[in-house]
Amino acid sequence: MPFKVLLIQDDAHGASVVRDALSRNQRYEIEWVRTCALGLDRLRAVRRQSNAGMDGIAVILVDLSVPEGTGTEFVNRLHAASPAIPIVILSTARDEAVAEAALQHGAQDFLLKERLDDYVLPKTLAAVIDRADVADALFNEKERAQITLNSIGDAVICTDVGGNVSYLNVVAERLTGWPSDEAVGRPFEEVLRIIDTATGAKVLNPMMAAALHDTTIGLPSACILVRRDGVELPIEDSSAPIHDRGGAVVGAVMVFHDVTTTRSLTNRLAHFAHHDSLTDLPNRVLMNDLFAKTLRTAKRHNAVLAVLYLDLDRFKHINDSLGHAVGDRLLQAVARRLIECVRASDTVCRLGGDEFVIVLSEVAHAEDAAVCADQVLESLRAPLVIDGQELHISSSIGIAIFPSDGTEVVDLLKNADSAMYEAKGLGRDNYQFYRRELNSGASERQLLETGLRYAIERNEFELNYQPIMNLATGGCSSVEALLRWHHATRGRLPPSEFMAIAEDSRLIVPIGRWVLREACRHAKAWQQSSATEFRLCVNVSAVELRSKEFVAGVEAILAETGFNPALLELELTETFLMQESKSTDVVLQALKRLGVTLALDDFGTGYSSLSYMRRFPVDTLKVDRSFVRDLITDAADAGVVSAVIQMGKSLQMRVVAEGVETKDQLLCLREMACAEAQGYYFSRPLSAAAISDLIRRPNRVLALPSLDLEP
Repeated sequence: MPFKVLLIQDDAHGASVVRDALSRNQRYEIEWVRTCALGLDRLRAVRRQSNAGMDGIAVILVDLSVPEGTGTEFVNRLHAASPAIPIVILSTARDEAVAEAALQHGAQDFLLKERLDDYVLPKTLAAVIDRADVADALFNEKERAQITLNSIGDAVICTDVGGNVSYLNVVAERLTGWPSDEAVGRPFEEVLRIIDTATGAKVLNPMMAAALHDTTIGLPSACILVRRDGVELPIEDSSAPIHDRGGAVVGAVMVFHDVTTTRSLTNRLAHFAHHDSLTDLPNRVLMNDLFAKTLRTAKRHNAVLAVLYLDLDRFKHINDSLGHAVGDRLLQAVARRLIECVRASDTVCRLGGDEFVIVLSEVAHAEDAAVCADQVLESLRAPLVIDGQELHISSSIGIAIFPSDGTEVVDLLKNADSAMYEAKGLGRDNYQFYRRELNSGASERQLLETGLRYAIERNEFELNYQPIMNLATGGCSSVEALLRWHHATRGRLPPSEFMAIAEDSRLIVPIGRWVLREACRHAKAWQQSSATEFRLCVNVSAVELRSKEFVAGVEAILAETGFNPALLELELTETFLMQESKSTDVVLQALKRLGVTLALDDFGTGYSSLSYMRRFPVDTLKVDRSFVRDLITDAADAGVVSAVIQMGKSLQMRVVAEGVETKDQLLCLREMACAEAQGYYFSRPLSAAAISDLIRRPNRVLALPSLDLEP
């Protein structure tokens, strides 16, 4: 397709000369107009056609003799109307100076009309059109590059070989605070002030380094850009040299971006990886690191340090009964109190659950650790109010001292943990120092816990039953189920040797379910064989009662065994009633709706039980054996037993005296009008078969044994 040439020529003869000069060359097609106005109209039409996808004019050939203004003014108007179309001037030799001036106003070349022929004109037009194609390509490429650089999220800045700014994209303008027209020509260091936060020193121009070494350069990892207004932004960058066509370095380009969000997220992730998400205390990972550093310092200076291992008492009950949200807030409150009890140089960590560790970095004597432990215990005893409910918490603390109790982190933590279990075993809410013999105890405890996990499936448990006697008739009114464990290597074990472990590990929940099912199954069989009814008493731990599925489990077992709920008495500990009364009352009322009766075991050992008696649906009080033991020789104990019996009568509760071992004790209890009693004086715990024989006796009367019984 031929190139279209727009000829603006007032002279018809001159137009004919142009036509003749191009007539032999079929590459060109002439379109002739006489005036500048017509030429401008044609260019506007071409622009509309071009927008519609039609071919336009390749070159404008204009005679400066057009009588509509000066040559330069005319060229200005043409160039403004269509800046992409090259302009070639036709001029006489007399106007050659004007033609040269037109080159400064948008024209690409000029020809003298006196030298116009079929060689010069086609060659000139071809060269102009070729140059125009190259200029269009460069313009388009530059435009695309400009749009691209302003569209990306990174800042881009260029410098010349002397280190002066030659270009900024819009992101660089925003991050530096320098508009491009003000920044261009200024030294790089004036526009980009970069500080290494690790050293506080000003970073040398990375672009100069990239240009000097002809390689890509990156900033140090922790750099900030000081914006023109003084705001500091963390940045990351890469600087690379710019080469000319010959490979020589002519400048450099730096691409950088704001990493405020990324760095903040990285720091937060690093913090979360080393801190407990609930309390924000150092977690186990960070504790090991901090503890190791503190230990190294102590070794260098021959110093003494202490580690306190804390476990909250009864936290599982609060968490289960009041919900995890309350439990979480309780842990947060505990963390705050622990921090208040130590110095800034000490470390408080949460290992998980309700376990905390305090590392006392500098202690003059081991007694200093005891002082801190006392402060912690006292602080935690103060009630906490969460959601309007007053909560009481305490802690068991184990203490290990460096270097006497260990020289490595793992040993000190293990020994402090052993001492903590010792504190729990001694009644909780106290602290204990580590002793070497505790390690063997801890190992033994672990072996017992492992054994308990498999005791049910290995059929190692057995139930014994102790009769409860009616002191008026002398007959057996009830039997209490007592758990025994036939350990694979240690033989027969009483509950006192494994019950605390079962409760702490929560294995008591499946074990207690087995006990209740087995006891109900036995009692149902005895009733069917003897056609008589009697109460079955089963001990229930506070851990079982706090279990969410406990009430439903009792109901399911009663349905499964067919045992009469009215004949089942669940024995609760006084400690359970002393705990959060709202949740306790919910559990007890649910059990009463099932039809079972409730007994309060070990009564009198608590410190505020009397105020609870009228509030909870307790049917039976069991006087603790510690009061019965000295009933004859201690007037105070006798007074307690008498008061409990009278209180039981006034509250319409049955009273059972535990631990009766002598005839004198029995006679004294009868004088006090105690209704029922149990103990070795009547019978030791019996096997299921032996109890079955007792149940079949008329009136279920026991032949009393001799009084020379083991205590």
